[in-house]
Amino acid sequence: MATSLADFAEQTNPKTLAEVRRSGFRQATRVHGSFLATAEKRALIWMAERTPACVNSDHLTVLGFAAQIGTGVCYVLAGWDRRMLLAAIVCLAVNWFGDSLDGTLARVRQRQRPRYGFYVDHITDSIGATAMMAGLALSGYMHPVIAIGLLIAFLLLSIKSYLATYTLGEFHLSFWRFGPTELRILLAVGNLALFRWAWVLHGRYRLFDIGGAIGLAGMAAILIFFSLKNTIRLYGEERVG
Repeated sequence: MATSLADFAEQTNPKTLAEVRRSGFRQATRVHGSFLATAEKRALIWMAERTPACVNSDHLTVLGFAAQIGTGVCYVLAGWDRRMLLAAIVCLAVNWFGDSLDGTLARVRQRQRPRYGFYVDHITDSIGATAMMAGLALSGYMHPVIAIGLLIAFLLLSIKSYLATYTLGEFHLSFWRFGPTELRILLAVGNLALFRWAWVLHGRYRLFDIGGAIGLAGMAAILIFFSLKNTIRLYGEERVG
């Protein structure tokens, strides 16, 4: 459910509201329909209402970003010690906590900074994803070409989302019922499988290569489908004759 910027800013910080109106910034509608979206939202609101006052959204953003960098480091170290795959799961959990709770905390406390929050959240996501994919590429558990392909697909999907946010006023947090939380869970399950079985199919194929190839195909399909869908929609909304 989307809540307008004015509903928050007008009650807490008139200066923020005036600045946003002056800049012409438009709050996009958040569209989130993943499998776990409803349960996740309830859990995040519950945690936000119980977060100590000394902790703010910036603290959580830094925590989530550091955890994502830590995930990449754990993957690199897992090439020498497979137990670091378990440490990577902990980092993924901490990344979910910080990255998902920061915006919820701001909304619950009515302390939103929409332009700042959007920019910082997504630039840190892009840098963190690069670090994580670099860790996988260096780990020996995934072929570097597949890791690079996944990173490129992620960045292209991010660009598509940002363009849709600007042109359509809709920011999609999930596609085909999958969002960041579901992807973290799948990655954690893969880590557990790797911790128990480093290779599959008689040692010929790496588990993360198979999973990465499937993920890459899925991301490519999402990119093509929604890019065409948005293009057709914009063409219909801006006919010139």
